[in-house]
Amino acid sequence: MAKFPDVTTRQEKKELSKFLSPKAVDVVRNFAKAHPEVVGSSVELWLPVGDGLDMLKKEVISKENALQAGLVTEKNLERFERLAEEKKVAVNFNWHFFTSGDSNAPSTAGIGGAIVGSFYLVLVTITLSFPLGAGAAIYLEECAQRSKFRDFIDININNLTAVPSIIFGLIGLAIFLNFFHLPRSSSLVGGLVLSLMTIPVIVIASKTALSSVPPSIREAALSVGASKIQTVFHHVVPLALPGMLTGAIVGMARAMGETAPLLMVGMVAFIVDIPKRLTDPASALPVQIYLWSDQPERAFANKAAAAIIVLLFFMILMNSFAIWLRKRYEKKYGERG
Repeated sequence: MAKFPDVTTRQEKKELSKFLSPKAVDVVRNFAKAHPEVVGSSVELWLPVGDGLDMLKKEVISKENALQAGLVTEKNLERFERLAEEKKVAVNFNWHFFTSGDSNAPSTAGIGGAIVGSFYLVLVTITLSFPLGAGAAIYLEECAQRSKFRDFIDININNLTAVPSIIFGLIGLAIFLNFFHLPRSSSLVGGLVLSLMTIPVIVIASKTALSSVPPSIREAALSVGASKIQTVFHHVVPLALPGMLTGAIVGMARAMGETAPLLMVGMVAFIVDIPKRLTDPASALPVQIYLWSDQPERAFANKAAAAIIVLLFFMILMNSFAIWLRKRYEKKYGERG
């Protein structure tokens, strides 16, 4: 951010447009709306500088390379160095990065839209995949009779976990977009595709958790008069719940990091506005990282690196939450047992 005096001449205004970030216009406009009494007077504002000066201040690029690439001009560089000597240049934490959508200018681009889109994706995926996956696991492990058809279902569920994720994207493109004509690039379609990927993971994890419950629990419940359904839902499922929840969260963490299936359903589009509904065009953190890493401007590489850190933070948070849930419920139901 640079503290800059009032500019009057046309040449100074032209240089100022290169010196400052496009976001500076919004800062001035919002300040004027919030303080209408300053209109017509001279005031000093802290404004964001352009991408070239920003990278130069953070030592991402050298002065020679910045001049050679045309990111800064000699006059703006002298002006910036003079302001730096006067201690009128500061590096602040960019909260705008978390609240704004994508942009053509690196200085104004943010991951706010991608975060909201990822939240909607997770919401749709967990709402559909956990009830279906856990219900299928309970039926296959506790209710279905041993037969060749059940073995066929088990084998195919295991095989689905090895299917490349882009195949699920093709299925979503063919069914949800071309057949049902759902909104393209929406979180709803992306969540449906990720649900197809996550259900097999939840089924396998839930079946493993159910099979780990000792047979003595079932025999004890049946011996005191409990029905098969009561035995399953009152005794077996509570004991297997930690493993089922862990499998669900791990499956969600995997789905949150997927890019290929989302690209196939159109979530690779350039989205500036933050989505407000499940049917609005949206992006996701992995897709946003992919888009920025493909941009020629060097400043977008820094944005992509920051978005990767945010995505890794969410991954660690979800896995830590899975561990906490497992420990909490293991202790609770261990005390009951």
